Parts: sequence; C-alpha cells; structure tokens
Amino acid sequence: MPVQDRQIEERLAEAGVRYTAGRRHVVSALERVDGPLSAAELHLEMGGAVPVSSVYRTLAVLEEAGVVEPHHGARGITRYEMAEWLAGHHHHLVCIECGAVEDIELPAPLEVELERLVGQVSSWASFSAGGHSLEVDGRCARCR
Repeated sequence: MPVQDRQIEERLAEAGVRYTAGRRHVVSALERVDGPLSAAELHLEMGGAVPVSSVYRTLAVLEEAGVVEPHHGARGITRYEMAEWLAGHHHHLVCIECGAVEDIELPAPLEVELERLVGQVSSWASFSAGGHSLEVDGRCARCR
C-alpha cells in the first residue's frame, strides 16, 4: 500500500471509519485531477462507478476526517480537493462566471511576500496566524 494510502487509512481509522473501496475510488479520482471538483464532477470523473449520492456521503466523511478540503466557489458550488497535508501548499483562482477552481503554486519569492503580508495583517489584527490560503476571484480564460 502506498504511503499516502496508509496515511489516509490511519486518519480515517482515527475518525472511526474504514477506508472502503468507494472512498478509495473518490480519493483516487481527486488525486488524478488538477484542481478541486464538485460531487457531480467527481461522479463523472469516475465514470459513474460510484452513485452520486455515495459520492456526497463519501466527501462528507473524508472532509470530517480532514482528508479533503471544501472550496465554496461561485454559484454556491462546493468543490473538493485533497487536504494540504496530502497535496502540498497551493492557492486557487476561482472563476466567478462558471465556478471553475484552478490550483496555482506561487513562485518562492511571491510565497515569501505573501507570508510577510499574512504576518503584517495578523499583527495588525492581534491575531496569531497558523497558515494561509489565497483565493483570487475573477474570470477564467474561457469566460473572459
């Protein structure tokens, strides 16, 4: 079993749930794609192999266990992706027209600058930041 699968299985076990074939299928689909997907998009990505109602339930279980993270985008569509501890640190471009969410990894100098700004904002607000994520709203190339 790959290391990541073992980590997911352990995380789910801590939450009192098993890493079932359906959950593995959803995780595998999320690992294959670039960017977060909605439950309906995941259902299509998996070729309908898992009923859409099961996809919703599976996403709820995986979110509760901290394996996936939701992104609430335009038009009220929630899309999911692997949690940062599994997928690595990145940010998002969110299309306000179609709701698409694109992952972006900032070059090191920009990430350092963003960390500096997070520190300044945290200090200004008397807040102790534990991390950050950036979502930039706008229109994707297809919708412009």
